[in-house]
Amino acid sequence: MSSDLEVSALAINVTIPEALRWTDMRRGQEFQLTTLNVRLLPDGHLAVKAYGRPVGGGRGAYVSFPVPDDPALASLVAEAADHAGTLWAAHQGLG
Repeated sequence: MSSDLEVSALAINVTIPEALRWTDMRRGQEFQLTTLNVRLLPDGHLAVKAYGRPVGGGRGAYVSFPVPDDPALASLVAEAADHAGTLWAAHQGLG
């Protein structure tokens, strides 16, 4: 493998289980958070944002929110990152 190979992004999307979902407000509109976007940073740490849609429906934007400091959500993020690493390591090349 080339030592000058640069990978610019490693990210996964994780569906938030129903029991861990929450709502948040943005510009007077309530959103239900249903998806986490987890990124692996160059220093090896993880960064995460939550995404959701307006509770009232409609064509509201897909908006990002901070993830609350919750041990269950932190565990979900860590488990998802570990699982993604296993999946990446077992890839079978281009189809």
